[in-house]
Amino acid sequence: MAHLKSAIKRASKSAEIASRNKAYRSRVRRVIKATLENLTAENVSKATSIIDKACAKGVIHRNAARRQKSRLARRANAAAARS
Repeated sequence: MAHLKSAIKRASKSAEIASRNKAYRSRVRRVIKATLENLTAENVSKATSIIDKACAKGVIHRNAARRQKSRLARRANAAAARS
């Protein structure tokens, strides 16, 4: 356990940030799963927006965000071509 006041505060803030990041990551996963179940241009756009926000906040890495958006777009385009 931390003894210094600054170390105690850092541990507390670290726990707060970790819980906030966990919420963002789970939101991204939920929206991707929902979008894959119903691939429409509107859903892909919403998912892309949420992924971008998570990336901007530093919750997920820039390249991971790009990869997820690319995979969603590819699947949406393939689904549109099939129908």
